[in-house]
Amino acid sequence: MLETDIIKTLRELVLITPGFLLAITVHEFSHGYIAYRLGDPTAKMAGRLTFNPLSHLDPFGTLALVLTRMIGWAKPVPVNPQYLKKPLQDMLWISLGGPAANFLCAVVLVMFLKVISVVGMSSYGSSTTDFFLGPLFLIVRFGIRINVVLAIFNLIPIPPLDGFSVLKGLLPRKMAYKLESLEPYGFMLLLALLLTGVVSFIIAPPIVAVENLLLRLL
Repeated sequence: MLETDIIKTLRELVLITPGFLLAITVHEFSHGYIAYRLGDPTAKMAGRLTFNPLSHLDPFGTLALVLTRMIGWAKPVPVNPQYLKKPLQDMLWISLGGPAANFLCAVVLVMFLKVISVVGMSSYGSSTTDFFLGPLFLIVRFGIRINVVLAIFNLIPIPPLDGFSVLKGLLPRKMAYKLESLEPYGFMLLLALLLTGVVSFIIAPPIVAVENLLLRLL
């Protein structure tokens, strides 16, 4: 029984790892690239303007993926607001870049899934095709979900998530600066919400809705 559970876990990790690596890579690269275009070279100097997923992996975020088989995170791309002309507004766009890239990536993967489905239907019954396309279909399907989860999860307006910077960029300047007092407690608050299941309760409906909407493109 234990051996069966281990094999099942390893199989799930093999299927979700490519999508996870793709999701965190495009997410963090987009943050760094937008910051660079807005005048901040910090991410580039730190070697984070790269599509190499090893540059973005975070030990705890990777461990979270292993434990949950769904949610994980990368090392945050360094951003220095001192380089930005309009820090609050520019940070809004930088923060939106990651989730937007994940949504776009999910759309591209849906299109790829469509291609796999067409190829699979045209070669139905071929053992060789089924051997390759079956796992590939699942990898891409998990990739879509992980990108959607990462995008929506990061839009929660709690530090250190992207949604917090987005919220600050939308608020009047004085209120935004007052909101910064929450940042030292953000991680503990987020952890508490994760452990109590509040985060899952909040983000599950929009995740399902976005996934269903995307898959209708098939």
